[in-house]
Amino acid sequence: MVQQITEGVNIMVESFYQTAQSNPLTSEYLFAYRITIENLSAHPVKLLSRHWHIVDSNGTHREVEGDGVVGQQPVITPGDSYQYTSAANLNSDIGKMYGTYTVENLFNKRKIKVSIPEFQLIVQAKLN
Repeated sequence: MVQQITEGVNIMVESFYQTAQSNPLTSEYLFAYRITIENLSAHPVKLLSRHWHIVDSNGTHREVEGDGVVGQQPVITPGDSYQYTSAANLNSDIGKMYGTYTVENLFNKRKIKVSIPEFQLIVQAKLN
């Protein structure tokens, strides 16, 4: 697991290779990732949008942007957390992801760019 705190918002990430949904013969690799967003600040925050960088070991770099996460724009009160699981397809057995969330401090309406720490997407057999 990797984690990073930006202005009182803690992002924790775990990734998992999805063997059953992957096909190495056609260079299709699916990775799931679980994100926990924990509000360590004194004010509620609302997750507005995401911006991802997805990089394959073959040099492919994609960017994905959009509102919220998994169809939600959660409000996270102080001391609480929000967790979701999503997935990314790669064309190689090694890659990485990183990015930012835009959250709004609901007390002062200030928008904050929260860093999503870089995490590795690696087929377990590569680690042996």
